[in-house]
Amino acid sequence: MERPTPTQWMRQRMRVILDPIARALARLGITPNMVTVLGLFVNIFTAVLLARGQFGAGGWFLLIFGPLDAVDGALARLLGQKSRFGAFLDSTLDRYSEIVLYFGLLVYFSSHPDPVAPFLVFAAVVGSLLVSYVKARAEALGFECNVGLLTRMERFLVLAAGLILGLVMPALWTIAILANLTALYRMHYVWRKMTIGSRQ
Repeated sequence: MERPTPTQWMRQRMRVILDPIARALARLGITPNMVTVLGLFVNIFTAVLLARGQFGAGGWFLLIFGPLDAVDGALARLLGQKSRFGAFLDSTLDRYSEIVLYFGLLVYFSSHPDPVAPFLVFAAVVGSLLVSYVKARAEALGFECNVGLLTRMERFLVLAAGLILGLVMPALWTIAILANLTALYRMHYVWRKMTIGSRQ
């Protein structure tokens, strides 16, 4: 059995916080999909802050509102509204959320030229998307693929910490390198699983 990822571990530990929030939202008639969409708009607002160079505020927004990514799942469980479309919507908007954050950084660096920053942003986007894509393709082939160091929650935490502490470039270097290494590791993991399976 695979060990839980840091994201899964944190969600399990945060249920004591997430469940009361989910119950409050349920009483207000808010649905899981509404929370998912709200999370995207929060990230769009955060991206605007990043584009304006307000990195500290953007970092705190990521930390404070990041749990919305888990609240929709908790709310779906509470209401018995877990659905294939809800999971599809959540996964798709998660990708949009990441892309829009990096776009905000790209807008900032376009007016504050840095010869390295645009390449780091590009590499971070590629790595982030491939981590998720490899997992999705592996699951379509019947393999669980939650391995690797830099899943979505870790990427958000690294980015938020970098923004708050004024270490944006080190954060981008970290994500650009480790996200791509995570994607490559997942590819190797699936290849190994398929190879072992073919021998049995």
